[in-house]
Amino acid sequence: MKRLVMITIWISLAIFTAGAIQADGDPAAGQAKSQICAACHGLDGNSLMPQNPVLAGQVPGYIAQQLAQFKSGVRKNAIMAGMTQLLSEQDMQDLDAWFSSQTAPPRTVSADDLELAHTGEKLYRGGDSEMSVPACMGCHGPAGFGIPPNYPRLTGQWSTYLEDQLLAFKDGQRASPIMGPIAFRLSAEQIKTLAVYMSALQ
Repeated sequence: MKRLVMITIWISLAIFTAGAIQADGDPAAGQAKSQICAACHGLDGNSLMPQNPVLAGQVPGYIAQQLAQFKSGVRKNAIMAGMTQLLSEQDMQDLDAWFSSQTAPPRTVSADDLELAHTGEKLYRGGDSEMSVPACMGCHGPAGFGIPPNYPRLTGQWSTYLEDQLLAFKDGQRASPIMGPIAFRLSAEQIKTLAVYMSALQ
């Protein structure tokens, strides 16, 4: 329990000390530049494909950060690596400003997934002291709206995408000094329950 408290405190401190990309993008310019993104992410950032993330309503600064990581190779994705190579820092900030200003519609949990969501809620709000897993809401907020610029919005996201990313953190395909150790301690079933619950947070 003591270790869990220390992890929670460390993450909370990280919220205030993590670096930020300046949010000085132009939404109108971002809209014009986003046309190339529409095939995978939708015209307004609301992807119609569960494997592609919803960008609409994301916390300001986060999309620009991720685009920079794709471009540098810190975050691995063959498609996004190619898409970002010609983007300038200003392009990234403009795209960030456009997508973060859009609205992601709320999602609901299907009747078949209610039990999964209930289990996921316990993890999201209370963590797992036995496995030293802190409550997810410590970084992503009680309603899953995230904390700019480093802790992304989760609510409204596809549960499939959330599950895939947590699994990627778990097996090291996606690197993160915070999410890597947390996801590593979660079982595949726990990850699924979290994804279902987080997607439909209100």
